[in-house]
Amino acid sequence: MRPVIYQLFVRHFSNFTEGGVPWGSREQNGCGTFEGVNDAALEAIARMGVTHLWLTGVLRHATQTPYNELGLPASPACVVKGIAGSPYAVTDYYDVDPDLAVDPARRMQEFEALLQRCRRWGMVPMMDFIPNHVSRCYESTVKPELGFGTQDDTGCFFARENAFYYLDPQRSDYWLMLPQGEFRPERGCGRVTGNNAATWQPTEMDWYEAVKLNYGSDYRHGPHAADALPGVLAPHAAVPRTWCLMDAILSYWQDKGVGGFRCDMAHMVPMPFWHWLIARARLRDSSAFFMAEAYNDHMKLTAGDVHEVLPQVGFNGVYDAAAYQGLRSLYEGNSWANDLDRFNSSTAPTFGSGVRYIENHDEPRIAHPAWWGGVGERVQRAAMVAQYASSCGPVLIYNGQEVGERAEGPGGFGGDNGRTSIFDYTNLPRLQRWVNHGACDGAGLTAPERALRDFTARLLPLMQVPALSKGAFYGLNWANQCTPGYGRHEGECVSGHHLYAFLRHFRKAKSTVLAVCNLCPVHDIESHVHIPADAQAWAGKKPGRCRFRDLLNPEAPVVDISTAELEAEGLPVAVPAGGALLLEWEV
Repeated sequence: MRPVIYQLFVRHFSNFTEGGVPWGSREQNGCGTFEGVNDAALEAIARMGVTHLWLTGVLRHATQTPYNELGLPASPACVVKGIAGSPYAVTDYYDVDPDLAVDPARRMQEFEALLQRCRRWGMVPMMDFIPNHVSRCYESTVKPELGFGTQDDTGCFFARENAFYYLDPQRSDYWLMLPQGEFRPERGCGRVTGNNAATWQPTEMDWYEAVKLNYGSDYRHGPHAADALPGVLAPHAAVPRTWCLMDAILSYWQDKGVGGFRCDMAHMVPMPFWHWLIARARLRDSSAFFMAEAYNDHMKLTAGDVHEVLPQVGFNGVYDAAAYQGLRSLYEGNSWANDLDRFNSSTAPTFGSGVRYIENHDEPRIAHPAWWGGVGERVQRAAMVAQYASSCGPVLIYNGQEVGERAEGPGGFGGDNGRTSIFDYTNLPRLQRWVNHGACDGAGLTAPERALRDFTARLLPLMQVPALSKGAFYGLNWANQCTPGYGRHEGECVSGHHLYAFLRHFRKAKSTVLAVCNLCPVHDIESHVHIPADAQAWAGKKPGRCRFRDLLNPEAPVVDISTAELEAEGLPVAVPAGGALLLEWEV
């Protein structure tokens, strides 16, 4: 089964409070809860074709909201981004956020009940695993004996058994000055930031609220030092203490029913650790799902392409950032639809494991008017088909994407950057109209919002069609360079600027699908798609008559055509601006 992952940010998804103010408190702006993700919500999400539910932001993290009655005071303001705080600045790996509970004292029981509900509706519950860094004020109250840094030698930058990297020199008159003020607990004993900034004065661009974890290698020496760590090739070698602490964390959550982990910035952690950790997790649960957020940037701890190395050490999926950026560049750069083929080769390392998305919490909303050239809302259907239907990797959809959320809710830290704030109490106005105070019936949706959600609910289950879940890719734009009307550019017919067509075929099931995406935001396109003899042979089609059935619109008439016509005249298609076709090719 091809994984279809729904990212559900609990703080946002089940927040029923409308309106709010920038930098508002929980009381002013509201906050979603575990119980608010009820059976009605889960049934509707499951019926969209979702196989994995990524529950985002559930671990207890640094916040300016106190729960003094639970012995959990507010974190120092200088290490909290926003009011609610970043869910990626974890303060206790063995606890969940009390903000997300109806009864904060029973927050773990409420979370465990949500995990059970997910399973009942046939979805694998996932959560975040943030192995590269923790909050500067990390202190586990649930399992203090499994804390980080309690046995560290703070007198050196690096030691194999240390949990952190320590700034030099170790002098009482040195203090850690963060953008929002001094963090007094680190006076004279500063630690490296989550993004490897070894400085006593991190900037606002640094992950100053977090500290980097040490896996037994000095990151300054690059991947080669990390590759020398003990791993599966030396099973009896002692592993660094941090490895064991992380394994205990995964075991804890697996015992509670968590079936998968989205691993934050996985490329910043040594690959031997991942090989060791994932193997141990799968001894406990052979189906454990691991998805990596990873990029080929200067911070990676691997000598190779992350899309090749991370699947080799056990990951089921790795963010396909190149494909995402390639699609966005049609509207924010100079790319054409013709250029998309290079991201979709069946032989590329991302084809089977690259996670395809058009939104997640780190990227701007496609419908936000300041991004995607200001036309994303018009082309979202075509963008989803072009991204999701052109590979075999996992599919990721972010809550609110299915109704065209525009990041309009009240904000705070981060400003108006096109993203729904992960740092503050906010809401998703369009998604709220679907959630409808827990009824999840879409009663308040506008007609365009309802149409987009209906389209998404038809599209995602099609990812299990054999051609789309297992099939190879064959691009057709090269064969249509001279086809009249095959795309438009500034009002003139120019082939391949915005029209994108490709085949997917899985030989064992004799399953073939033709995708046609009109990525133009303003022009409907009527044209033909030539399918040359070479492509027909590739798809195992014999000369004769064939039929094309619209999978996204089953009521559309079936097109009957000969294979000779497919090559000579091409299949006639009519695709509205920003729309797409998925046509099953039947013999």
